[in-house]
Amino acid sequence: VELLFERFLSRERAEPPDIDLDITHERREEVIQHVYRKYGRDRAAMVANVIRYRSRSAVRDVGKTLGVAETALDRLARILSHRDAVDAPTLRRAGLDPDTPPHGHLVRLVNEIQDFPRHLSIHPGGFLLGHEPVHDLVPVENGALAGRTVIQWNKEDIEDLGLFKVDLLGLGALSQLDRAFRLLEHHHGRRLSMATIPEDDPRTFDMICAGDTLGVFQIESRAQMAMLPRLKPRSYYDLVVEVSIVRPGPITGGMVHPYLRRRNGAEPVSYPHPCLEPVLAKTLGIPLFQEQVMRLAVVAADYTAGEADQLRRDMGAWRQSGRIERHRERLIGRMAAKGIERQFAEQVFEQIRGFGEYGFPESHAASFALIAYATAWLRCHYPEVFVCSLLNAQPMGFYTPATIVADAQRKGVEVRPVDVCHSDWDCTLEPQDRTAAPGEQVCFAVRMGLRTVRGLSEQRDWQDIAAARRQQPFTSLEDLVRRTRLHEELLGRLAEAGALQGLHDNRRGALWGVRGSVRDRGDSLPATAPAEPPPAFAALGAAEEIQWDYASAGHSPRGHPLEPFRRDLAAQGLPDARTVTGLPHGRRVRYVGAVICRQRPGTAAGVTFVTLEDETGFVNLVVWKRVFERHEVLVKTAAVLGVSGRLESRQGVVHLVAERLWAPRLRARPVTAGSRDFH
Repeated sequence: VELLFERFLSRERAEPPDIDLDITHERREEVIQHVYRKYGRDRAAMVANVIRYRSRSAVRDVGKTLGVAETALDRLARILSHRDAVDAPTLRRAGLDPDTPPHGHLVRLVNEIQDFPRHLSIHPGGFLLGHEPVHDLVPVENGALAGRTVIQWNKEDIEDLGLFKVDLLGLGALSQLDRAFRLLEHHHGRRLSMATIPEDDPRTFDMICAGDTLGVFQIESRAQMAMLPRLKPRSYYDLVVEVSIVRPGPITGGMVHPYLRRRNGAEPVSYPHPCLEPVLAKTLGIPLFQEQVMRLAVVAADYTAGEADQLRRDMGAWRQSGRIERHRERLIGRMAAKGIERQFAEQVFEQIRGFGEYGFPESHAASFALIAYATAWLRCHYPEVFVCSLLNAQPMGFYTPATIVADAQRKGVEVRPVDVCHSDWDCTLEPQDRTAAPGEQVCFAVRMGLRTVRGLSEQRDWQDIAAARRQQPFTSLEDLVRRTRLHEELLGRLAEAGALQGLHDNRRGALWGVRGSVRDRGDSLPATAPAEPPPAFAALGAAEEIQWDYASAGHSPRGHPLEPFRRDLAAQGLPDARTVTGLPHGRRVRYVGAVICRQRPGTAAGVTFVTLEDETGFVNLVVWKRVFERHEVLVKTAAVLGVSGRLESRQGVVHLVAERLWAPRLRARPVTAGSRDFH
């Protein structure tokens, strides 16, 4: 970054670069601080990110202003997608009456302020460097973090203004790898990096081909897991293709199925024109990368180098898709004049349009494929290291800690619950058997960290616990309360999460004991009567323990929320996920699972993809548009969902095509971690 900026300052480079640099979250903070120290607050400032109103935020803010009940607003917001228009039928589905004045105003005003700026925030890693003091160009204000300044221009306008912008992207997968390599060296004595990790490992590629990639960078999504058994990556370059092919560019350009057919030998490799073979040979005659599109424009449409670079810029301006349209006739007409079929030319243009939404350069895909392989190798050979580092890098990826923990346990990794006597702030590895002889291979369990307990602060609460524990181990509940001086509410959260099990084996009793110990410590008003002996509390049942875990920590090493209900579900003829995925193609099935992910990508023609989970694994739903519209409120809001449909099983990929959705009948309502939803 410094080298490029100095070249820009000395006019060695005519145009300012717009750089994206992927680094760990920790390293990003170091670089930002270094830039401020080197260039000063006059010539460096963070770039703004203008947050605009979308349907949900507009409903909540406008409804609050109009005095609409918060519960009604929450219900309405939950059934809206990212950019849905709010209309009278939508209000009625949420139980509101559009004919009343407040609700009628709600519809009009919400739609009126769509895309209007809501507030100014700081782009997480984007900063601006200037030849001259930045405040001479644009107003600068102090950021929330000490020492940070932010300009008032949106991040997407900087390149158009010809300024020097750097995006320091804190990539969670790099933070995970950094933590994993340190764990690997400390606990297994093996020193590795992305440069030295073993290459072309057959076991790793076997796992990838099976779609067993939960938590693996870039190839963990529902679409990628479905693509892996079809593409069958067996080499590094196969992964480069894999991370690129499930993108709007190749999908909207109709390139995915032809590539798969050619790779599997069902279709011969051919080229629309001999001049395209050098450009498209390594991707079997199918353009998949931005660089290929640029070279194709030069070779097949006689673009000059300047025109090709402008094409690259227009492909990168993904929020301004209209800039792509000006290339349409020029590109298609020139290719047709050269003897290339117009159908192929139009496909290429559609792919370019898709790149305008989101597509990969080959160089970008190559670096991401290396990270994907490294995380897959760790998952395959050191699953406990992989899981521990992944949990410590949260939030990131598609899956919540609850799903990560459950998947690890199904793979044989022992996950131990959070415990104030043994847990650090982060998740850690500890020997399963502390009596192993010297030289004997040690197996490690994952100990959940106190970071997972909701409401605890690392800088304040954890530091108090760690300091007291360094003096000497906690000997009792009273000792913990007396020496940590934690607030009663925080101690109660530790008790509810089961983190005091090492000091008191009954959670209800621990809650009672915390209150009594805090009173004796003197935080509360003096007792007006002598203390009575503690009552005898009933122990939590299995279902209660899991639900208390989820309510206080968002996960449970003690079991899945649906596990205690398995007997009830089996009595209703409802199988588990492992049974469902083993059934033959075409079988009609009824199934109940916890909703962990919903996706409705723009390239799927209105199809919604839902992932359900139970204690044995996952079931992937395909919800067609007509089924979605019939059950819209249920599919958008249910934490546990019942589905009736037909199985589709091809090439190792199993989907349940939903025909009807319903709310399951259970004796209690399971507490789940919730769904991570993606647009």
